[in-house]
Amino acid sequence: MRLGIPLLLALLLGLAGAAPAAAEIEGYASYDASSTCHPKPRAGTEYLGRWVARHYGGGYVGFGRSCSKKDGPTSEHQTGRAFDWSLDASSKRDRSTAREFMRRVFAADGRGNEDALARRMGIMYLIWDDQMYPAWTGFRPEPYLSSSCKTRKKCSRTLRHRDHVHVSLSRPGARGVTSWYDGRL
Repeated sequence: MRLGIPLLLALLLGLAGAAPAAAEIEGYASYDASSTCHPKPRAGTEYLGRWVARHYGGGYVGFGRSCSKKDGPTSEHQTGRAFDWSLDASSKRDRSTAREFMRRVFAADGRGNEDALARRMGIMYLIWDDQMYPAWTGFRPEPYLSSSCKTRKKCSRTLRHRDHVHVSLSRPGARGVTSWYDGRL
């Protein structure tokens, strides 16, 4: 009986201490610069891009980008961690679609976890319509101007992300190993 009580307590404490997978949520992704070339989309990137287009419309474009031998990768596109979702910021319907998506991914879950779906998907940042939504600031929007542009006025619609939403993923999100992908990949 002496061995039975400690064993029973250990089992009960072990079971009580283990949180179910659904209760666990990833932290906010920090910025993780591209370092190696992998121009084909990773499993999570491709799955999420197709999921977004299927559930919200628009098209997904621009998964991969070739890497320059001279410069190396400069974008998550070149490491298979980003996709572009084709929406037009001048279209009322597309603006509404983008807002609906962002409301959903930046909403709190039933446990009070802020930005729950974005964190579970492994979203590192979004860029849309001259705004960047980085995970490391809790997805608070901030003005965005491409490093290729001196002024917004001289910047193309594409570099301003007015003809697409850019979605960059963390490495785990791109691989599809964050909690949102459980049972999907």
